[in-house]
Amino acid sequence: MDTRRLLRTGGVAFATAALLLSGCSGSDDPEPERGSEPSRSSSRPSDDRAVSPAKPLQPLPEAIPANLEPYYEQKLSWKECGVSGFQCAELRVPLDYAAPKRSEDLKLAVTRKKASGPGKRLGVLHVNPGGPGGSAVDYVQLAAGVGYPAPVRARYDIVGMDPRGVARSEPIECLTDKEMDEYVRTDATPDDKGEIDKLAAAFEKFAEGCEKREGDLLGHVSTVEAARDMDVLRQVLGDDKLTYVGASYGTYLGATYAGLFPSRVGRLVLDGAMDPSLTSEQLNLDQTAGFDTAFTAFAEDCVELDDCPLGNGSVKEAGERLSAFFEKTDDRPIATGESRKLTESLATIGVLNAMYTEYYWPKLRSALTAAQKGDGAELLSLADDYYERGADGGYGNIMYANAAVNCLDLPAPFKNPAEAEKAVPDFRKASEVFGRNFAWAALNCTYWPHPPTGEPHRIEAEGAAPILVVGTTRDPATPYKWSQGLAEQLSSATLLTYEGDGHTAYVRGSDCVDSAVNAYLLRGKVPADGKKCS
Repeated sequence: MDTRRLLRTGGVAFATAALLLSGCSGSDDPEPERGSEPSRSSSRPSDDRAVSPAKPLQPLPEAIPANLEPYYEQKLSWKECGVSGFQCAELRVPLDYAAPKRSEDLKLAVTRKKASGPGKRLGVLHVNPGGPGGSAVDYVQLAAGVGYPAPVRARYDIVGMDPRGVARSEPIECLTDKEMDEYVRTDATPDDKGEIDKLAAAFEKFAEGCEKREGDLLGHVSTVEAARDMDVLRQVLGDDKLTYVGASYGTYLGATYAGLFPSRVGRLVLDGAMDPSLTSEQLNLDQTAGFDTAFTAFAEDCVELDDCPLGNGSVKEAGERLSAFFEKTDDRPIATGESRKLTESLATIGVLNAMYTEYYWPKLRSALTAAQKGDGAELLSLADDYYERGADGGYGNIMYANAAVNCLDLPAPFKNPAEAEKAVPDFRKASEVFGRNFAWAALNCTYWPHPPTGEPHRIEAEGAAPILVVGTTRDPATPYKWSQGLAEQLSSATLLTYEGDGHTAYVRGSDCVDSAVNAYLLRGKVPADGKKCS
């Protein structure tokens, strides 16, 4: 299972904020759980990063403040939680670390699978699958706790905590399920002023729904606060240092931890990394190009097959056929066998979801073939998978949490629809097929009710123990250059490169990658700098 909730820095779903990142596979089942959404981007060329004014993230004082000691000294009450071999508990953390009030405390869901042996227990291995908004509890129980390499599970307690605002941890909600159905159908590539106004109104309604339902919580779901929650959990579980595997957005969370608490860094694996020094504009534009690279890989494979729904010509021609299909669906949504029809926006999300892993390519070929024949059910299913829409019509929390975290972590790229429209040509240069969708999706945070608390910054983590960054050369959601950028910033980082397709690399089929990561987690052995795997 690939619990991918990308960075919503990932993908293209107009429906949420930007940057949905997802994570690594934790079992023998290669299929991903979700896709990712577009990050907030703009027209600024990514080469601008060379002169980025981003300042280093400053570490927090090593001494624990007296008013936070009760949180660090709490005892967890572990209970069976309905999944064989796993235990669950709740961790209390302050809503606001600057002014903690017990009456405002949050309760965060935690699960663990104890080390199975043989061998000496090494401590706790914390994991996060990405998003932001991915459930670490689900990831541990369905993937990491049963699918991580046996030697790792033998020596570590595998632990996951849903971050604040996510899944079982004070989950953010913004819309009713019916309203969400309407939201995800909204035309995400407007052709005229009327359609632009409808898209802007949809984003505004989404933001207003979050504010109405959640209030103060929306101002306290930043990545910095989630990293501070992890430090509380680390001490409560009895470890002096944090050992951690984070995928996609989980790398941003892990790197933030390292920047805030460098002396408490143990063995950190950051797989499919984000570059914290980039603006939301740069992130989204890079991600647009990343999904274009993934589509190129898919198209190169597809056009060699007799049954390719995009023809047997060039990759360029395949892209033109897909664009024509999207345009046709915009004019005439496709029947699906239920009351919902496949709109252009839903079709686009279905295709983007399949870009996260090559294991979805056969499913995408089948879905496109069926849609071209008038049956959009398969492609709608891929979109539903991305949005965590269940068979009963209910939505998970990931899209809401994703928007809330992203809109708090970085300033929105556009002040109004006119700026988004002006950026469209640059996005189309990055991807003729997906560029318009990514550009307009970046409007989401423009209407957010809480001002951002974060800004682009470098993470150097001076004094931290060796950190392992893993990057995939054709990763759509977290482009390889981001892993290079983070590895360059971190003072103690080593970059391990996987030359291949898909989002993230650990436990996704490369013995070379898995062996290197396992050696690091089990023996502290860092691979040679510049090591490449395939």
